[in-house]
Amino acid sequence: MRKSRRHEALVSGWSEVSDTTRRVTVRWPRDHPFYTVDGRYSPLLFTESLRQALALLTHSIHHVPLGHRLGWEHIHSTVDPATLVIDPDPGTGTGTGTGTARGAGTGTRSSPHEDTVTLLVTDLSVRRRRMGSVHLASRIHAWRAGRPVGTAELAYSTHPPAVYDRLRGPYAHAGQAFARALPLTPPVAAHRVGRSHDRDVVLSPTDTPHRWQLRVDVSHGVLFDHPHDHVPGMVLLEAAVQAAHACADGPVVAVALETEFHRYVEFDRPCLLVAEPAMPDTAGRARVRVCATQEGRPVFSATVSTLPVHS
Repeated sequence: MRKSRRHEALVSGWSEVSDTTRRVTVRWPRDHPFYTVDGRYSPLLFTESLRQALALLTHSIHHVPLGHRLGWEHIHSTVDPATLVIDPDPGTGTGTGTGTARGAGTGTRSSPHEDTVTLLVTDLSVRRRRMGSVHLASRIHAWRAGRPVGTAELAYSTHPPAVYDRLRGPYAHAGQAFARALPLTPPVAAHRVGRSHDRDVVLSPTDTPHRWQLRVDVSHGVLFDHPHDHVPGMVLLEAAVQAAHACADGPVVAVALETEFHRYVEFDRPCLLVAEPAMPDTAGRARVRVCATQEGRPVFSATVSTLPVHS
């Protein structure tokens, strides 16, 4: 999971359901300094939970050494916004969700300080390469208090150090790459991007509407828990969600993401993001297409579906 701060590690346990499916239990802190905003969990807390779960299972189940480097290729995810609302009085009730034919989501008790979320992780494919790289695809279903939270399908790869270092070239050393990060740029107004504090904003304004520079604050304790050799995928997902907020007429919640990771995003060069409206999805929800480039080359793209937030 590669978390240096223990309180940022969300996974609390896991068990076998079948040869291809595992149940992973994660905790969602109710007062998380980054993933809770205005009485709701961020939809990206689901993404961070599955990221940590897959890192654990890749090592524990697929026997990929801890020294291998994991990277995303694409993620398609959806969440039910009603399950992101933080109940001020969690109570002690339990619930049961449904899962695959050989497994089920388990009911869990809430504490005053955190909620327990169950992930059902199913392997879709595992392909091993001659030089030690592994390409994997997984499907994830999540439940909170017996209610379906969301689903995700994603493809990702792991590379041994020799292969990864060759891919990254002069950027292979995380400490050196981290130290070359550009000076911190000013934030967009936090309320425009669905945030309460400037410190959590990952977009900087430009002279062009709906065009931003990625704001990379390497001192942010959640987004940059430890040195990286490139900008983490979670920062790019946060940027896409914030761009969707900035394009909306009022408060919204991101309910679906279709994301492609094309290239590594480096710390020492500006990364620019452009957002434009897309056709509504099949459920009639508004969508925004966000494309990121670095030195004119596509590095990341995402289509974000949103729904209005009614207070």
